Amino acid sequence: MAFGAKPRTKYIFVTGGMLSGVGKGITAASIGTILKARGLKVNIQKCDPYLNVDAGTLNPAEHGEVFVTHDGTEADMDLGHYERFLDTELSQSSSLMSGRILRQVIDDERAGKYLGKTVQIIPHVTAAIQEFIEISGQGFEAHIVEIGGTVGDYESLSFIEAIREMAMTVGQENCLFVHVVYIPYLGASREFKTKPAQNAVRELRSLGIVPDVLIARSDAKPPRSVLPKLSMYSGVDQEAIILLPNAPTIYQVPLALEAAKIAEVIKNRLDFKYHRPDMGDWKRVVKNATSQYRKSVRIGVVAKYLYNQDTYISVFEALRAAAWANETNIEIVWIDAEALPNDKKKRAELETLDGILVPGGFGSRAIEGKILAATYALDKKVPYLGLCLGLQVAIIAAARRGGLAKANSTEFDPGTPDPVISTMAEQVGKENTGGSMRLGDYKCLLGQGTLSRKVYGASEIVERHRHRYEANNAYRDRYDDWSITISGLSPDSNLVEMIEASGHPYFLATQAHPEFRSRPARPHPLFVGFIKAALNK
Repeated sequence: MAFGAKPRTKYIFVTGGMLSGVGKGITAASIGTILKARGLKVNIQKCDPYLNVDAGTLNPAEHGEVFVTHDGTEADMDLGHYERFLDTELSQSSSLMSGRILRQVIDDERAGKYLGKTVQIIPHVTAAIQEFIEISGQGFEAHIVEIGGTVGDYESLSFIEAIREMAMTVGQENCLFVHVVYIPYLGASREFKTKPAQNAVRELRSLGIVPDVLIARSDAKPPRSVLPKLSMYSGVDQEAIILLPNAPTIYQVPLALEAAKIAEVIKNRLDFKYHRPDMGDWKRVVKNATSQYRKSVRIGVVAKYLYNQDTYISVFEALRAAAWANETNIEIVWIDAEALPNDKKKRAELETLDGILVPGGFGSRAIEGKILAATYALDKKVPYLGLCLGLQVAIIAAARRGGLAKANSTEFDPGTPDPVISTMAEQVGKENTGGSMRLGDYKCLLGQGTLSRKVYGASEIVERHRHRYEANNAYRDRYDDWSITISGLSPDSNLVEMIEASGHPYFLATQAHPEFRSRPARPHPLFVGFIKAALNK
């Protein structure tokens, strides 16, 4: 990899110690937010040590949602945070997993590009990591790189070594290291303990990296008396140690970092030239997120992954942003789709909802509960928003109501006599492979006079997709009999992209994942319309 003597791009590396989930992704996104507010051209990248090539085959119940970029990359959920905070669209270069690096190195070895040399972690894998980072940062003044996992994990060592070497290659004046640690509070002794944070820094220093900034996370706000001890044992100036306790909303973190003057630390270290920050829009986001409104809605998310909120994080953030736009409080209720068909109490809970949302998903488990929820919304005229799988179960529900009692998707019942949802012809045989679905941005044409067109305020839209199964065109001429309408089609009219229910106040479903394009300051119109309809229920 060839670097110039004075690269135009400056790098900010964000690492984490002690435990996962400490907040590296939000920290990285927040740093990007305050730098962008100063007029800098900022990019951001996630380096993940998992041996997967991409996030497409990761279990969402364990790892959180799979986020999809506009160019069709299946990525870690942190890219969703990045896009929402920076109000930008990232590409495949912003998501880097170990499997992708190792595949590249092996392909290069097979092609003879190493000229007979022994291929090793150092220098070949680390050089490949650096090359991916450099390519992603090209054309930007600041490139923020989050290293996934925890410092000290075996699988992350090649990334840590790569960024250590990179600092030497591009010059220390062009790199800044941010280390995120955790300060626990012991209730028995009523004190905050800094020893775990000290050990986390020591681990990083033992690998050759001395942090320039220390972000000390905690559940409650620790006293400032912990700063001298942290500074003494970490080697980080007190001015560069930021205490960051939990906040009522993650959107407060950029303002907290701004108040702690982290931008001045970054400026002095990297010699950035920028103007005064304009955080006005972001302050309005925080005000919206923390306000108590006179109105309230209760929205049920009919889900199969119930034990990890991160599984549907983009859906939840889109719902919240839409609620703020409607000046209303929102209560998001988990509805166990698997329990719905056989649990009267769970079914009775549907009656308490102002709106029903069925998110995306895969597999046959809990599918009958989702069909039941869509049927309930059709029968009771309850506002409904179906996302990807939510469209498919809506069509199944409408078909069954229309007389096809065994209507189904071939994903859930390969032998169904009425496959109203089926595999795309080009996808047959690829059902268990990663990266082979309809992924990324696709255009959709909205029908004149439809509710969808009214909600969007446009005749042509672009949405992100992640699915393999489509509405079966053999049944399209029966939709009117089922009281549903095709309101959105692909430009060639071959693919059903959106449907809506006839005579229903708000029953919209899309093959896409509009939640990925929602922003806290610019909520997605489908969600805004959904919340508005729920308020009028």
